[in-house]
Amino acid sequence: MMFDMEQLDLARSYKLLSSSIVPRPIAWVVSQDANGVANAAPYSLFNFFGGHPPVVCIGMGRLKGRDKDSLANIRATQEFVINMVTAPLAHAMNTTAVPFPTGVNELEKAGLETLPCMKISGCRIKSSPLALECRLQQIIDVQPSSVIVLATVQAMHIDDEYVKDAKRCYIDSSRFVAIGRMESPGWYTTTAGRFVMRQLSVEEWEASRISSVRK
Repeated sequence: MMFDMEQLDLARSYKLLSSSIVPRPIAWVVSQDANGVANAAPYSLFNFFGGHPPVVCIGMGRLKGRDKDSLANIRATQEFVINMVTAPLAHAMNTTAVPFPTGVNELEKAGLETLPCMKISGCRIKSSPLALECRLQQIIDVQPSSVIVLATVQAMHIDDEYVKDAKRCYIDSSRFVAIGRMESPGWYTTTAGRFVMRQLSVEEWEASRISSVRK
C-alpha cells in the first residue's frame, strides 16, 4: 500500500510516521524562562547529527501556531538541557508531559531533584544518568505546525558507574536501560534487549558468502 503524504492532514501524517519510525530516543528537555522558572518536557523527535561539532536536533510542535513552554524558553535564553530517560524514570517523565499551565514547574510536580549546570545557566535532572548541556544554534521553521531546534552540546554529564574509560571516552551504554518511544499514543520500549553485529570488511563479507554457499 502506498500513502500519498501530500494528501493527508497533519494528524494522519503524524500517525503514520510516529508509528513507523521506531524506536525513537527521548530528549527530556529542561529549560528555563527569562525569570529563571524551570520547565521540563519530553520530546521523541530527537537525535544527534554530528560529532564535531557535537550537534543535536529536536522536533518541537507548535500548538495552534503558538510555542510550547520549552520552545518559548529556548528562544528566550538560547540554552537548555537534554536528560536521558531510563526505565526507573519513566513515570516521572510521563508526569512532565502533563499539559500544566505556563509557569508551573514540572520538575517539582514529578518530585525530581536538580543539579546546576556548569557551562550554561539552568539545571539538569539529578537522577538522570546522562545530561547534555546545549546552546541553541538555529531554529528552523517547518510550516505550518512545528520547528526543528538545532543546538551544539557544550558539556556532557555521565554518572561515573557508566564510564568504562574516561580518557578514551568509552561508555557502557548497555547499562543505561534507556527508554524509547514507539507508536503513539502510549507505547514505549527499552534498550534492555540487544544483539551484536560487527562491521565487516569487504574481504570478511566475501568469505562469509563463500562459507554459506558451501554449507
